[in-house]
Amino acid sequence: TLTGLAGGCCFDFNLRQEHLFIVGTEEGNIHKCSKAYSGQYLETYEGHHMAVYSVKWNPFHERIFISCSEDWTVKIWDHNRINPIMSFDLGNAVGDVCWAPYSSTVFAAVTSDGKVHVFDLAENKHEALCEQKVVKRAKLTHARFNFEDFILIVGDDRGGVNSLKLSPNLRKLHLPVDKDGNVSSDAADREGVQYEKMKRLLAAIDAEPSSN
Repeated sequence: TLTGLAGGCCFDFNLRQEHLFIVGTEEGNIHKCSKAYSGQYLETYEGHHMAVYSVKWNPFHERIFISCSEDWTVKIWDHNRINPIMSFDLGNAVGDVCWAPYSSTVFAAVTSDGKVHVFDLAENKHEALCEQKVVKRAKLTHARFNFEDFILIVGDDRGGVNSLKLSPNLRKLHLPVDKDGNVSSDAADREGVQYEKMKRLLAAIDAEPSSN
């Protein structure tokens, strides 16, 4: 077994490279691990300074994952880089984060002040497109997108569950079209569009001047 994982809070397996998984810890570190190397980490990412509550691989791009923490931040990572490529301060502890199943650049996060934050990085790389208070006297702790409909389910620390319907600006699909302008029904084409959308976002981030 992996040593030093007593403080593990969350983990997720890579959908494209099934041997890879990431583990978020109470200390704020995130460890990249492999089923092939059970005694050591492949990498340790040190972007958070408080407990990491959720880590999720992007469903369309195998290098990208997202994390959220009690330190108020959501961070996006390329697992080949030691530092986060994007960071968002949401002003309160972030209980959960999840990628949308229909877009490589859409994610939702929930915070301890009862708010839901929904981002589309293809539309705005700096702030949420939607921020909505869902509960008044509870902390939001979980969030999941529906795989069939444009619905987000959120849960809180008092046992409540709320269902939220996404507005049209949060469900842009960017569907692939053929040379005649017809929308492709091929799943591989759709995944390819989402991969390329994330690839363009990464290129735009690399082109930005360094803050150092």
